[in-house]
Amino acid sequence: MLAMLALALLISACATSNSLLANKLDPVTSVTISYSQTPMVFYRDVAGRAAFARDFVHVAPLEVNRSGRYRYYLWLGIWNTMHNAPAAASRDGFESIVIFADGEPLLLDISGWTPGAIGASEPVHIKPVASAADAYYEVTVDQLRLIAEARSIRLQPIESRGVTYEPWDDLASARAGLVEFLQSSVY
Repeated sequence: MLAMLALALLISACATSNSLLANKLDPVTSVTISYSQTPMVFYRDVAGRAAFARDFVHVAPLEVNRSGRYRYYLWLGIWNTMHNAPAAASRDGFESIVIFADGEPLLLDISGWTPGAIGASEPVHIKPVASAADAYYEVTVDQLRLIAEARSIRLQPIESRGVTYEPWDDLASARAGLVEFLQSSVY
């Protein structure tokens, strides 16, 4: 009886882990997706459109395991505070992006706008707002490591010259999630 109680406590401790990561088995495609639950948040002020208008980009890593074949992606949740802006406008310019990690440019081309681009039938991240556009960019583990270790990070859509997204906050919890993601990833 005492052994059963100890086992139950151990199982509940594992279930309530404060991990910054999550895993999901896609119910249709059967790929396993591991991801950081805390995205990095970037923004830019666009006061010319309206008072306090901002564009936001949430960024988080994903590992897609398809029968032992691993691929890595960055998920971007792209949105703005303008409620009347069309959803397609959020995607403008994001076909390719550059992430500057300590000044080092990492050019990324879009893999797709839907979870199908990573072999999934449904998204793993909840959109920050209903009108947000999802985007997926394939990356390497080395690129993820550069981002995780960088002291300064900024994001720039290629087609929107001069538009730069800066970190919304210090990114500490998001970086911790990225580091934990890299430590747990198979590469």
